[in-house]
Amino acid sequence: MVIQKNISLKRYNTFGVDYNAKYFVEINYKNDLIKLHQKKLFKQEKKLVLSGGSNILFTKDYDGIVIKNNIKGQKVINEDKDFIFLKIGAGECWHEIVMKCVENNWGGIENLSLIPGNSGTAPMQNIGAYGVEIKETFINLEAFDISTGKIINFNKKQCEFDYRESVFKNEKKDKFIIINITLRLNKNPKVNIEYGDIKKTLSRKNIKYPTIKDVSDAVIEIRQSKLPDPKIIGNSGSFFKNPIVSNHFLKKTLYNHPDIVHYKISDNKSKIAAGWLIEKAGWKGVTKKNYGVHKNQALVLVNYGGANGKEIFELSSLIIKDVKSKFGITLEREVNII
Repeated sequence: MVIQKNISLKRYNTFGVDYNAKYFVEINYKNDLIKLHQKKLFKQEKKLVLSGGSNILFTKDYDGIVIKNNIKGQKVINEDKDFIFLKIGAGECWHEIVMKCVENNWGGIENLSLIPGNSGTAPMQNIGAYGVEIKETFINLEAFDISTGKIINFNKKQCEFDYRESVFKNEKKDKFIIINITLRLNKNPKVNIEYGDIKKTLSRKNIKYPTIKDVSDAVIEIRQSKLPDPKIIGNSGSFFKNPIVSNHFLKKTLYNHPDIVHYKISDNKSKIAAGWLIEKAGWKGVTKKNYGVHKNQALVLVNYGGANGKEIFELSSLIIKDVKSKFGITLEREVNII
């Protein structure tokens, strides 16, 4: 474990924006955290934890210590006739974990295929896609308390999961470093194909009785058709959250916009597709110099090469302002802004 000075963060964030960290250190083992905590520099400097760098937009240099979490490991820690309990290191690639589960016919996270980033970020964001959220398979996680140096266990209730939210984005933001997560996976999986695009894809392939591999393949196909590969075009996936509104508000909005894409989530609340709002506001495919809104998915802001984080942030602000003026809905950024 070596603490480096003045390190470029370009290759550590999927937007590919080029800013520097005052200090930078890579953590490969739980014990590295304990050693780091004992250093004077760690106590003096402000801290930022990076995992896969897929849900962050840097808009300036980071005047502190960036901690790159590379903690690996996959282990079945328990098993019964119905479930597998899998402990996963925070630095493991999320999609590779999904593929391992699909290969073993362990169900529950196949709808979350091809989501960028590492496993430690998954509970922080309560990642979700195509009708599934990680909280549905989540059991617990181990995290390192930055202030005390102790390792704390968090169960599902303590994580306070909500739509793209957890306690680690709110009350306990920047206070813990996730070491590992444990998921409960179904050995006799039941597929979730309620999401329209999945149904359409399976139907087109004439698959009437889909397996979790069929669902995963469908999700991958859908995502690849809509979302740019961050290895080729800088992006962080969905930049905005889908807004949640009252059904009363939705009813009024439907009067003026009967084709609005929405999903009922309770008796009094619905979710509106942010991508639809952005597209109808005229932003889909808009390019400003070397950055813009992706041509196939309006939720995705992109860096075509050489853009800086401030430019991308300002673009997101223009979109938020325009959507608010046209629909009366305030979009929230899903991406963490630094």
